[in-house]
Amino acid sequence: MYILIRLVLNALALWLTAQLGVGLYFTQTGFLPVLVAALLLGLVNAVVRPIMILLTLPLTILTLGLFLLVVNALSLAIVAALTPLAVTGFWGAVFGALILTVISSLLSALVGENRRSGVEEWR
Repeated sequence: MYILIRLVLNALALWLTAQLGVGLYFTQTGFLPVLVAALLLGLVNAVVRPIMILLTLPLTILTLGLFLLVVNALSLAIVAALTPLAVTGFWGAVFGALILTVISSLLSALVGENRRSGVEEWR
């Protein structure tokens, strides 16, 4: 159940980010493209992003963690290349990833997920 809630929250965060016009938009309408993009974003964040973080660790340390913004933007660009999500350049990906992170965090805090115990807590 936790995975399904995370998928819906990520889809909602992705859709809200695209509605803000910060460099992301969907080329198709409907809920299915958003859901597919959210699912692929979850997979990229679970598989590809840790590898990118490991490979860019010296740069991340040198920039005191700021290079993680570039890693997040690259993750979003990978998803955009494979789904109906469109990114308007590098800075659009950076700002989109930053706004997406903030919105996703706010939605997770609003829903009140308790990941450690495996129980969802609705507030």
